[in-house]
Amino acid sequence: MKTCNWRSARLCFALAALPLFSIGAAAQILVSANDNKAVLANGVNVVPDNPAADTVSIIDLGVSPPKLLGEVKAPASVVGPPQSVAISGDESFALVTGAFKVDPADPKKAVPDNKLSVIDLKVRPPAVIDTVEAGLGAAGVSINNAGTLALVANRSEGTVSVFTIAGNKLTPAGKIQLGDSKSGPSHVAFTPDGKSALVTRDGDHRVSILSVDGNKVEDSKKFMVGGVRPYSLEISSKGDVAVVTNQGGGQGDIDVINVIDLKANPPRIVNTVSVGQTPEGVGMSLDGKYVAITVMNGSNRAKDHPAFNDFGLLQIYSVNGTDLTKVAETKVGHWCQGAAFSKDNKTVVVQCMVEKNLQAFDFDGRDLKPVGTVPLGGGGAGLRSAAK
Repeated sequence: MKTCNWRSARLCFALAALPLFSIGAAAQILVSANDNKAVLANGVNVVPDNPAADTVSIIDLGVSPPKLLGEVKAPASVVGPPQSVAISGDESFALVTGAFKVDPADPKKAVPDNKLSVIDLKVRPPAVIDTVEAGLGAAGVSINNAGTLALVANRSEGTVSVFTIAGNKLTPAGKIQLGDSKSGPSHVAFTPDGKSALVTRDGDHRVSILSVDGNKVEDSKKFMVGGVRPYSLEISSKGDVAVVTNQGGGQGDIDVINVIDLKANPPRIVNTVSVGQTPEGVGMSLDGKYVAITVMNGSNRAKDHPAFNDFGLLQIYSVNGTDLTKVAETKVGHWCQGAAFSKDNKTVVVQCMVEKNLQAFDFDGRDLKPVGTVPLGGGGAGLRSAAK
């Protein structure tokens, strides 16, 4: 595969400007949201001088190693879980949130934003066709399987925004107030039948259950409490389980992921697995057989911090009912975010903020073997493929 060094900006953006080539039947569209206004400086997230615009990369995950198809400028943010991207079931458009922007009054600070970009994936090159407003700190976003509703978790105002969808046109349909501005709704995901949704709340350690009836979405007032700071969330395509990462207290302690039994009424947390320092992202295979977890492992800390490690971790677990069994683990880059599986489960990718790339691995059910990288036009902050 022809690649470019991410430091060679001219070459990277020349590649990004290429038309979106014809996509074969085996293609699987993967979308990466890339943040250029956040860099690590001795373990601290800072705004660099004169940051480049954020970008969104369109990638074919149906080949190994994955292939960059195109790139477009759009607001993105590493603040919030890496499910800041959603793709329609027919892979015709994507939604990307931008939780933070550079403060107009102080270019060295970032402040909450509310942007939700609609990106046409069928045109060549891909293009932003609409920008709508969600809520402050717009973070996790999901589209229901019917393609008629989208939900956005607004981390800085304690709400979830509701949008109706017609084709690729989004129309605001209200907000759900879950808690105060510190409750921190981080990600929201629909169950496969579209009748409910789960919302992680890293500010008050809850996972809320929303009821969905047509275009009507309400807080059921039911919730679960598992680990500290529930964050990323994935629901199995079978609708039987969900997996939640918990950010923990940030002291270097071992943190956990939770398994939710969705067949229970109401759903409840039935299993907890220790995974290491700060599980960030979770990606479930399309058949529900595997779960990938990205673990910070202290890679985002200052080098003199006692909990620092010079690498992150990618962990793969097999799913048997509500039981998870670790089957593979490998070292990855620094401050890594989202993870995703190819449709056949033979390729697993993880995006890393510091390296500004997508790292790809062959997976045979037992081992992970590196097969290459894809350069990104910024720090990889959000990652999703279509749910079906």
